[in-house]
Amino acid sequence: MTGPSLVILAAGRARRYGGLKQLAPIGVHGEGVIDLIASDAVAAGFSHFVLVVNPETGPEIRRHVNATWPKEWSVDFALQAEPSGTVPATLAAFAYLDPSLPFAIANADDLYGRDAFALLGEHLRTKPTNCLVGFRLDRALVGDLPVSRGVCNVVNGHLTDIVERRHVHDSPDGFVADDGLSPVFLDPETTVSMNLWGFQPAIWPLLAGAVTGHDFADRPEALLPVFVGSILHHHPLRFDVLLTSSRCVGVTHADDLPLVQMDVRLQVELGERPEFAFGG
Repeated sequence: MTGPSLVILAAGRARRYGGLKQLAPIGVHGEGVIDLIASDAVAAGFSHFVLVVNPETGPEIRRHVNATWPKEWSVDFALQAEPSGTVPATLAAFAYLDPSLPFAIANADDLYGRDAFALLGEHLRTKPTNCLVGFRLDRALVGDLPVSRGVCNVVNGHLTDIVERRHVHDSPDGFVADDGLSPVFLDPETTVSMNLWGFQPAIWPLLAGAVTGHDFADRPEALLPVFVGSILHHHPLRFDVLLTSSRCVGVTHADDLPLVQMDVRLQVELGERPEFAFGG
């Protein structure tokens, strides 16, 4: 049976990282972030990829994928012309997906772990609901530099609210969000979103409506966590939260790269992932 499709959001400009972080060499043998993401997804039963890229870095990502990914993998490339956020990026993939089937979304700069993709793939194959893979906050930070995280409110396994918290970092006093919101200190076991979603087909018109109604002059980007937080209060859609034991590591900043490389090596040593992304 054909497995679900995964949309990889690879159109980011990576200004904080200072390079093409989607291809940052985090694997034991220099594999890029998107290589390990795809490898983990295939192991979880995904069989089709849509990579959303931008006009500047898209050609290099396409060359890399064509040169290194197994030829039998089904891969399409969608173009997001402007840096307008993850909601328009998701819509850019529409033409390459079957609109009657569920699909998944992942960032191109976060390594989610095999358990996370296994949970997501199983849910899309067997459940009729939308879903979010939830990570513990203390397993979703790398280094000490600040990042954004979607803090989730979960009731009986369902997502009831999600709030984007900015400037989240570890401090001597605990995990802090320096964004003017409350609470300032976040519990290390807080469930956070890392943009690993499973969507049912009914989401498409809502995504389109969110872009049509968005004021890009006031807010240049339409973001998936904000979109989901909005529809939770206005539409009877259910989002199941799949809690994973995986550690999510990403390369938001250049200083993150050696830390993520160490983490991947440790995963290999512990038997949590194979040494090679694409076989020996």
